[in-house]
Amino acid sequence: MPTVRSVTLGFWIATGSAEETVDEAGLSHLVEHMLFRGTARYGSLEIDQIFDTMGAELNAGTGKESTSVYARVIDDHLPQAFDVVADMVWNPRLGDDDLANEREIVLEEIAMYEDDPQDRVFDVFGEAVFGDHPLGRAVIGSADVVGASTSESLHRFHAAHYVPHQVVIAAAGSLEHDAVVELAKAVEIPDRTKTAGVPALPDPTPRVRFLRKDTEQYHLVVGGPGLARDDERRFALRVLDNILGGTSSSRLFQEIREHRGLAYNVFSFQSLYAHTGQIGLYLGTRPDNVAPALQVVADELERLRGGGVTDDELERSKENVKGRIVLSLESTASRMNRLGAAVLNGLPLLSVDEVVHRIEAVTIDDVAELTSELLGPERLSAAAIGTDEDVFRAGIEPLGLTVGAVEGVRA
Repeated sequence: MPTVRSVTLGFWIATGSAEETVDEAGLSHLVEHMLFRGTARYGSLEIDQIFDTMGAELNAGTGKESTSVYARVIDDHLPQAFDVVADMVWNPRLGDDDLANEREIVLEEIAMYEDDPQDRVFDVFGEAVFGDHPLGRAVIGSADVVGASTSESLHRFHAAHYVPHQVVIAAAGSLEHDAVVELAKAVEIPDRTKTAGVPALPDPTPRVRFLRKDTEQYHLVVGGPGLARDDERRFALRVLDNILGGTSSSRLFQEIREHRGLAYNVFSFQSLYAHTGQIGLYLGTRPDNVAPALQVVADELERLRGGGVTDDELERSKENVKGRIVLSLESTASRMNRLGAAVLNGLPLLSVDEVVHRIEAVTIDDVAELTSELLGPERLSAAAIGTDEDVFRAGIEPLGLTVGAVEGVRA
């Protein structure tokens, strides 16, 4: 990107909460935290001072299927940033003294997260859609597992998952590709291998989950399994997501918020994983509005299944998707994320023109077929956090879900 002076660098590791066993729930996230506690060459404070001196950004994130460590620096500082980040990824200390402190920080993060029902409800929904499969567990992990973690357990987890063939280096901005390759060649990496197993697919049975918590609002999510990330229909799914609730002109936003004032926050979403995905909608509303808001959801889903979408909706959604993609590519971070995720997941690196062509090719029939397949009542699960299960139970009746009794979730 010759018009910028910055570089965003990322190390992508093919490990996340979906690769954890029940006894490891949260170790991906905890190891990510521990990467910042220092290495054999750099202390924790020294790492902070180096990036502060450069005026740079340094951060990391853990997801269902990947962990990333990334930095944004001016181009002159790329070699030093690369050296430090590489050492953090391959040679973290993971010692007992550092772990004792970081473990408490993560436990506080888990407690903070548990107090935020607007975030927590998406993991309750994950349990509803994916059941006992690792995709249904919270990325942040279990307080029990994190609290019992040891230096030895972290060393084992790091050695098993941070292996060369599971790591991708991506960078975008003011750089030369060959120069980045030379920086990578200079790094000493451990000789580790990992045998990839064949993951079990989640049980597709729809479920309903409710977590009782004293809240001012009910936080509700309705949806079900979606598409895998390599499914060619993913472009049509983005168009459908926009029409349903992905924009301020979408059906759900207009009907629930703008026309009826039943919620402040309402939107749809979609997530793509290796062998499956997730599609759903969220809304937060006061107890008296649960039933009327979910009735609107039921009506809009039925209208979408029965009548499809209009030509205007289709074109507006496609133009929105194209615009957001093109605008995002002005950011070095967005370009780095696009590169890293594609290479890590074995997806083709499509040019902007190729992506735009795929979106323009989406038809009304494509959207209708996806709607029928993904949003039928027989596929839908539901989850909520609120004060009274009976309010939730009555609210979801118009959705016609083909599930049994509402199951509670341990707080």
